[in-house]
Amino acid sequence: LSMETKYLLPRMGSFYKANLHCHTTVSDGRLLPEEVKRVYREKGYQIVAYTDHRQYVNHSDLNDESFLALAGYEVDINDGGRRLTNTEKTYHFNLYDTDPSVPKECILPDALYEDIGAINRYISEMTGQGFLVCYNHPYWSVQNYDDYKDLRGCFAMEIYNHGCELEGMYGYNPQAYDEMLRTGNRLFCVAADDNHNAARPDSYYWDSCGGFTMIKAASLSYGAVIEALRQGHFYASTGPEIHDIYIEDGVLQITCSEVDKIYVLTEGRRCHSKVSEDGKPLCSASFQLTGEEGYIRVHCRDKNGNHADSNAYFLE
Repeated sequence: LSMETKYLLPRMGSFYKANLHCHTTVSDGRLLPEEVKRVYREKGYQIVAYTDHRQYVNHSDLNDESFLALAGYEVDINDGGRRLTNTEKTYHFNLYDTDPSVPKECILPDALYEDIGAINRYISEMTGQGFLVCYNHPYWSVQNYDDYKDLRGCFAMEIYNHGCELEGMYGYNPQAYDEMLRTGNRLFCVAADDNHNAARPDSYYWDSCGGFTMIKAASLSYGAVIEALRQGHFYASTGPEIHDIYIEDGVLQITCSEVDKIYVLTEGRRCHSKVSEDGKPLCSASFQLTGEEGYIRVHCRDKNGNHADSNAYFLE
């Protein structure tokens, strides 16, 4: 490749499959932490972020050469107070500990729902302590543009939440991601399960192993995975794999597993697209960039409707 090649997904490193939103018996999940590890290892995952409600636990005892448990917890800010009714809005955030060896105050937010300034200060405070803060499932949360347009400081948002998708088909949030980007938020996107495992493993409603984030890191170590998350070296998926995204001499190059559609969305309404028209699957696409895209993000969709979404890349 030429000297003018820019890798958007890094060239070096290995991909590791991760579920970044998980509940266990520590809060309202039905499986023990070690049972969660077994379920995900059997499906080819190497990483699970344990994010029990309002309960920070570091499950480092589960770590081995093939599995990494990220420490974290999930917090909420509810429009109606502590208890959440069917129609009241809520903010949910996952907090991922970037270094569990450093003691932290795992405080809960006391901001009022309507006080976006206080919410942003909480995000800033927890980021300062050493957490990566992820904004969760806006559609399930009954939120709209007015609720997240001024939200600042999150490193990522959930573009897909599998548990929400099973519950009410409100788990896929690409419009919310674009709207946040268009307000000036430069944040990444993840796909996760939000699993509670209340259903039987053979049931449609079994909420494990549906949404995942593929993290490209130097190694399966805590520091390397956290650094990859910080840098946006990952993509979100419910099935398809994205292998490479790079720009060479002004041409965007994408390679992936077999899909029917490859789209490149931009800050405006114009997009680049390649769609299978002869029944043969696509595994790559090339698009000449104009320089007027603002940002680009890749969307790949297979014949079964499963999708992979890259982070947004701003083209200054």
